[in-house]
Amino acid sequence: MRIAIMGGSFNPPHVAHVLAATWVLCARAVDEVWFMPVGQHAFGKSLEAFEHRFAMLEEAIAPIAARARVTDVEQRLGGPNRTIDTLLHLQKEHPGHDFSLIIGADILAERHSWKAWDVLENDFGFHILGREGHPMPEGYGAEVVLPGISSTQLRGLLAKGDFERCDGLAGRGVLEYIRRHGLYGASRPQGEGL
Repeated sequence: MRIAIMGGSFNPPHVAHVLAATWVLCARAVDEVWFMPVGQHAFGKSLEAFEHRFAMLEEAIAPIAARARVTDVEQRLGGPNRTIDTLLHLQKEHPGHDFSLIIGADILAERHSWKAWDVLENDFGFHILGREGHPMPEGYGAEVVLPGISSTQLRGLLAKGDFERCDGLAGRGVLEYIRRHGLYGASRPQGEGL
């Protein structure tokens, strides 16, 4: 089975994540996309609890769930993980699968900070998509540019309680989950706890 991995903080997940996965499922020789939220960020970024990010991802991928799933591998491994180490673990855990990575073109400028980038590129391979403000470099294939939606932008709007401007940036199930659990400083409805 050919599995494309989309890793990230998903803090929170947004529609561009789902659009990227949908494009890969339609345009590449891939059977499934596995979303892989980090357990603990390798560079120490503050994140919502893993359980919340995992649950929000399940809400986010509901429209493509027949060919997508969320994996808890990084949480199971514990501590901050590097992508290469996680992929090598997945290879051992699923010997019949071929793994590749979905990344945004903005990551190409950061490849010097990735552990074993050359192994990731040569042994696993990438599905690279442009992001608004980060077009595809020459020689990397189809010019596909995702909308400039970011988790940082969403967190800023949510901290102000501006769910109206979040509409269309994150899936409805994700926004409802955030509202229900009072994440990112969003107001929780009166009388509801976690």
